[in-house]
Amino acid sequence: MHRPSKLIFSFVSPGVDATIVLLCLQLLIFFPFYWLLTVMTDNRDSDTLTLVDNSFGRLPDHLLIEIFIRLPVSEWAQISCVKKQWASLFLGECLWQAALMRTFPSASQAKRWPGPIPQGLSKRRFAALYVGKHIVALDNDIDEIVGHTYLFLKEQLELSNMPPPSGILHGTIIDQFITCGKSRDVAHELASQIWLAVLDNLEENQHTFLLLKRLALEGDVFLPFPYSRSIKVQWRVFEKLFTDFRDCFDQADYYDVLAIAKNKFQPIPSAWLGF
Repeated sequence: MHRPSKLIFSFVSPGVDATIVLLCLQLLIFFPFYWLLTVMTDNRDSDTLTLVDNSFGRLPDHLLIEIFIRLPVSEWAQISCVKKQWASLFLGECLWQAALMRTFPSASQAKRWPGPIPQGLSKRRFAALYVGKHIVALDNDIDEIVGHTYLFLKEQLELSNMPPPSGILHGTIIDQFITCGKSRDVAHELASQIWLAVLDNLEENQHTFLLLKRLALEGDVFLPFPYSRSIKVQWRVFEKLFTDFRDCFDQADYYDVLAIAKNKFQPIPSAWLGF
């Protein structure tokens, strides 16, 4: 059986009171039990729940932060729903600064960059770096800029009922990378990879179908390289429409989009055919 002391002391800074360390251990052991009690019971006067709640209430915010940032990111949303105190920590800047420094220590050396897409506060930077590492995954020194650009594009496409034309969004992305010193070829390739990653991570719902259909029906406008849209990105739009969203079409829209696809791509996959 492993001794818990090394585990717990790796979670906290030197000099922390032993009582607090023991409370840390208690939190880690009882967290799943506490969450189940909080969510599944309506008896808020339960002696057991009160005892556990009081124990957790003794933990100071800075220690809770040290624990939370060592738990898997996938659990943070669930953790923030357990108590109002915990939710407020995830809304504040301190937790995200700590998470940023622990997960991406080199982020402290990053300088702000020029361009239309800003860097943002610690929570935004953490999300951008996480995206750059786990979703776009270019494995180089531009993860944060790529992550911010991904978030910018995804929000523009998802959160707006009428997003700007794709040419404007694509041009904004190209300008961001060129302003940061990337060559035209690199800017075009990065923009294409970000578009593909965003398209692959859109939710499958009516909004996404209407968005993809609008992108497919946009007229071609001649733009000089690197502002011209990648053929790979255009292909992915039609591919998702004819595979993931085929059942959403009415007959007229299907044949309109199919006609545009035949004009752009020769030949087209047989899987796209047949309403």
